[in-house]
Amino acid sequence: MATAGQDAWDERYSGPELVWGSGPNRFVAEETAGLPAGKAIDLGTGEGRNAIWLAERGWQVTAVDFSAVGLDRAARLAAERGVNVRWVHGDLLDYQPDDTYDLVLVVYIQLAPASLGQLLRTAAAAVAPGGVLFVIGHDRDNLSRGHGGPQDPEVLYTTTAVTAELGDLTISRAEQVSRVVQTPEGERTAIDTLVRAERPR
Repeated sequence: MATAGQDAWDERYSGPELVWGSGPNRFVAEETAGLPAGKAIDLGTGEGRNAIWLAERGWQVTAVDFSAVGLDRAARLAAERGVNVRWVHGDLLDYQPDDTYDLVLVVYIQLAPASLGQLLRTAAAAVAPGGVLFVIGHDRDNLSRGHGGPQDPEVLYTTTAVTAELGDLTISRAEQVSRVVQTPEGERTAIDTLVRAERPR
């Protein structure tokens, strides 16, 4: 049975335009560009932009989302761009990866603390030896110093809250980063939490 959240995202993804565009998130591109291609999983892929970008670079990608509409759009975009991605329809709070991965992505999945902690623990457990977990999301300080994004502090990230859930992974980067947002009033700055962690070989 679809939840209210699923219905809302299905409706959002049913519009005429891609919600997030067809290119990868800039932080995903920057942080993964130097990694050798392997197996990746994108948890909460939406319309698939990061998964497709990785597949174009030789990664074997599994991409998970609870919006069937978003996944259908992602599959069409992947076909147009000539790449194969394994699309999985599933709720991130129930989904358990059936493998380990060289790269695990959690990109702008804004959840209440208990749910986010559960997702991050699942993501961390899916990182293979030598693999990387990359997390990016709207930071709590965005409410006071940034622009846009969710206005509920409960679903906003802090580096402390994210890194606390990553178990035995080694944290290599945990900081706030700025992102330029184009608005009708001109450029504004958004503040995100960026965390990168690795599992030692």
